Amino acid sequence: MRRITISVDEELARQFDDLIERRGYVNRSEAFRDLLRVRVEEERKVSNQARHCVATVSYIYNHHERELARRLTTLQHDHHDICVSTMHVHLDHNNCMETVVLRGAFSLVNTFANQLVAENGVRHGNIHIVPVEMATPSTKKHRHIHLMPKT
Repeated sequence: MRRITISVDEELARQFDDLIERRGYVNRSEAFRDLLRVRVEEERKVSNQARHCVATVSYIYNHHERELARRLTTLQHDHHDICVSTMHVHLDHNNCMETVVLRGAFSLVNTFANQLVAENGVRHGNIHIVPVEMATPSTKKHRHIHLMPKT
């Protein structure tokens, strides 16, 4: 680990110490490392240097909206190679929340995540993408098999 020294004014130092306390960090170094990681990840995304990533996409929708649940499911099936898992939660009689976990090439994941939250009828969409380095990214195509009940 490499040691660096920074100087900040008293007010910024006080605000940083307040942040450390609120977030439960054990020391300034770990808090500062997290801030740096966030900034470096954001820069990698903006500059298109992020090759691979993991992501969560959470959104709320009214399941009574015509064909919306089917459209969302079809989108996920069409992107089965980057969709790892989906969690579906019934919030009330009308509203559902889904969280989709994605993994793969940054450009594909980013495009698909934005497509999900932009789907007509989806509300309160939130995308969280974390660039990662993968020695051997998952390029294997997964087969989706639908079992039909015997009639």
